[in-house]
Amino acid sequence: MKNLFKLASLFFVFTMFFSCGNADDDVNFQINQGEEGLGKGTTVDDCLELGESDLVLSIQEEFTTLPGKISILFKVSDTDGAPVSGLSADKFTIYEQGRNDDCFNTISPSESNARISPNSQIFSNNTLLVLDLSNSVLSSSLEELKTASVSFVNNVMPVTENPSVKMAIYWFDGEDELHLLNDLTASKNDLITAIDSITDDISNDPSTDLYGAVIKSTDIASQLLATSTQDDKIGAASVVIFTDGTDQASRYTEAAALQKVESADPNISFFSIGLGAEIDAEVLASIGKTYTVFAGNKEELETNFNEISQRVSQRANSFYLFEYCSPKRDGSGENNLAIQVVNGSKQGAVQTKFNATGFTGGCE
Repeated sequence: MKNLFKLASLFFVFTMFFSCGNADDDVNFQINQGEEGLGKGTTVDDCLELGESDLVLSIQEEFTTLPGKISILFKVSDTDGAPVSGLSADKFTIYEQGRNDDCFNTISPSESNARISPNSQIFSNNTLLVLDLSNSVLSSSLEELKTASVSFVNNVMPVTENPSVKMAIYWFDGEDELHLLNDLTASKNDLITAIDSITDDISNDPSTDLYGAVIKSTDIASQLLATSTQDDKIGAASVVIFTDGTDQASRYTEAAALQKVESADPNISFFSIGLGAEIDAEVLASIGKTYTVFAGNKEELETNFNEISQRVSQRANSFYLFEYCSPKRDGSGENNLAIQVVNGSKQGAVQTKFNATGFTGGCE
């Protein structure tokens, strides 16, 4: 019976090593769910006959600016909850319905100057990269980890510095401390310089306080989220944890660490990267409940870090600030607005309202 149990355990670990990670919908990344996941929006009127939606537009915030600009921040995902990034303004169609309209009229994107605008004024995204620098990593895979971490930074941080996208890097060993390698910054160069500065004598404790790192990094992410969502901003955060082993310090319990992750704000995403045969695949999958990957050897690290970076970027870049100039004018009152997105063979739409009080010509 013992041999049978060991065989079953080995099969589980083997399966986890070759899995593609956890389902994207394990964590609800929608800041505002609202009706049917549409945030502040509603289902589009049947008169438009747009058909079944394959994509979900979840409105997070909406406002108007005189003389006639409408701005809407929304998140785009598929019906399984996977984020959809990289959409351009020409993928969107605008429909307006005034008090004299039986249904909606299409608004010309060119005439209305429709555009996807930088959302840094109302949205912020913070990432925590948390690295295991215990003795096993420093002695056998440090250079590979540094290369993989630099690739992660290059993939997640935008080419042009954006104040709404920031990252901090922390590391842990056996001490009861989550060590700061580089504070939260929008500077890609600062992050890469910090990674390059890691040496094999950085740690004074060869043990591994994995559970402590999970608890502390979650607390930091929660604080960052609370700070970034002040002044009516929308915010999200990601925690990315790398390790090549299990918790050895036994300072904190597995239950406490996993409970910290499970009870965290739903707008904090958790990713984990495991290396080698000494990890606990089941525990790491629970820590990285948004997505988890495993590297069988150090040569696979960069590929795995790149995979995680793609997931982090997709989630951050699936938030869009869509703006256009409305043809409605002062005196037209409250109007219905529908936005449709078509991406390849998939489409989705959402409906909302806006008040045109004070609207005049001259919007650019």
